[in-house]
Amino acid sequence: MRRRAALAAALALFAAHAHSQAVLPPVEVLGRPEDDAALADAASEGSVTREALERRPLLRPGELLEAVPGMIATQHSGDGKANQLFLRGYNLDHGTDFATWLAGMPLNMPSHAHGQGYTDLNFVIPELISRVAYRKGPYFAEDGDFASAGSARVEYADALPAHIASLTAGSFNYRRALLAGSPRIADGSLLYALEYTGNDGPWQNPNAFSKYNGVLRYARGTAANGYGITAMAYGADWNSTDQIPRRAVDAGLLDRFGAVDPTDGGKASRYSLSADWRSSENGASRAASLYLIRSRLDLFSNFTYFLDDPLNGDQFEQSEQRLTLGGQASGTWPGRLGERPMVTSVGVQLRRDRVSPVALYSTRARERLATTREDQVTVSSAAPYVSNIIEWRPWLRSVGGLRADYYRFAVDSNISANSGGRSAALASPKLSLVFGPWAKTEYFLNWGRGFHSNDARGTPAERVSPLVRTTGYEAGLRTEAVPQVVASVALWQLRQDSELLFLGDAGTTVASRPSRRTGIEGIVQWLPASWVALDLATAFTRARFTDSDPGDRIPGAPQSVLSAGATVENLHGWFGAVRWRYFGPRPLVEDNRVRSKATSLVNARAGYAFSKRIRAYADAFNLFNRAASDVDYFYASRLPGEPAAGVNDVHFHPVEPRAVRATLVFSF
Repeated sequence: MRRRAALAAALALFAAHAHSQAVLPPVEVLGRPEDDAALADAASEGSVTREALERRPLLRPGELLEAVPGMIATQHSGDGKANQLFLRGYNLDHGTDFATWLAGMPLNMPSHAHGQGYTDLNFVIPELISRVAYRKGPYFAEDGDFASAGSARVEYADALPAHIASLTAGSFNYRRALLAGSPRIADGSLLYALEYTGNDGPWQNPNAFSKYNGVLRYARGTAANGYGITAMAYGADWNSTDQIPRRAVDAGLLDRFGAVDPTDGGKASRYSLSADWRSSENGASRAASLYLIRSRLDLFSNFTYFLDDPLNGDQFEQSEQRLTLGGQASGTWPGRLGERPMVTSVGVQLRRDRVSPVALYSTRARERLATTREDQVTVSSAAPYVSNIIEWRPWLRSVGGLRADYYRFAVDSNISANSGGRSAALASPKLSLVFGPWAKTEYFLNWGRGFHSNDARGTPAERVSPLVRTTGYEAGLRTEAVPQVVASVALWQLRQDSELLFLGDAGTTVASRPSRRTGIEGIVQWLPASWVALDLATAFTRARFTDSDPGDRIPGAPQSVLSAGATVENLHGWFGAVRWRYFGPRPLVEDNRVRSKATSLVNARAGYAFSKRIRAYADAFNLFNRAASDVDYFYASRLPGEPAAGVNDVHFHPVEPRAVRATLVFSF
């Protein structure tokens, strides 16, 4: 974000000299445009303000990504597991093909025990977020692995407006306590936050979710010139009620909120230390950051019950211990191409993940019975990139980019045939053209190539391609032609050489066939008065495999996603929001003979500020108590007494019933 702001400042300086027209700020989701907003290079690019997030009811921390228009964040397990994500016709599983960063650190985990690109947002503290900058498509040189469908960069604030202490209590024994602040120390700010969350949920087998979380950051200087050092610590454990077979619920054998295997669950931890530095002068800027992350996950799941092992059951443990070391550096300089103003940015990203071990065990009631496989995995990558902006005319600018990614995979397995090493490299060119503004309207053309990496455990002996190419196209516009209204429309297509599909019966992903997705998205935001904001986001997608054997439908690919909201603030002390989210039907098998139903939910918030120091609010989730599904899968499972081959059925995770949470916030 800071590099993008520097780009905007440098280009604005030269544009002023060239007497060019002012460009429009990018879309600010449910917030007011900011004077220092960076330039947008695509109609689908935008940001979510702190103001917007503060007014958004969040059932789980990962739902902050639903502020990205067209994104769905659901859950098919316990609260401590990463969210299931959907965007642009993708079942992203837990993060594949959508890159997420927090405070300059990548969150997607390659070669993860549960799924490629696993992205756990449970340690994020929403009150600390200053902004979420999002992009869609592989059009940006800074975005590499996992960014085919898009990316989001979550920024923590260097300082809070005030110290805060908040207490939350609600349905199903939900409780949360937060203490945060940022006192001034030695000409800098020491940001601190301590959080505890507990939740049983509506499940017959209580979640018993318990989370401890902490952040400590010292920052000095300004957004343009300064540095920061950040430490984070997170730990959680929980029970899971995973997806359940519809046939058992229809027959009255299992409650909608019941569990087949009550011993499912998990433990997770994450510790990180990072540092960032930035400097700018005369339109030029430089930035660098380093990070060290230690994480661990032990996840116990049973999706097929007694299909493979009628005696002990099919529970398995996915376990990993990971050490991630990485960093990035970039520089941005203004210049000229003849008489045309130009800005060039050069950067490099480095990363090394050592997973020791990443393992799969067969278990019963969380006790290990046998080792399926146990691996020591190292994934190393280096990615230099360059981006160049040229203002050819007052109404035309180009954004060209080139990124080169080099990967080295090394696997040492307990099964010798699974051991080995492999290298791979890929170049990803990018090009965007921006026209206007005319009548307060800008037009965008985008093309770019990107990729996602595959799990290192599949790369020895060339079982799968290490890096899978994606190619994206987009045409769109963004307008402020109508007073107090901001709107954008994007028509896009994304081609992928190999689809990663989530297997509901195995809890993992596999490489599949090539695919093509085409879609149209629209956003409308209306600010009719200083105290109210209205928004509507629509996304329609056609997702297909490029061949039709055994069928061309992509399981789990949503065809339509819609959301709408109204936010009220500072209305004689009252504030609140109402949000509607529609998650359209999806094919569950390739030939489209089994489909999920749509899910429509409404969440709401109402609150009152008693003074500048005290405010209270209540959140209502699933306001109309809809009995719908968070997620659906179709596969074979076996309950006691059923045929040995199992029964093909829809397995679903129900939406949580109506719940209310009350929060009291003290500022000091």
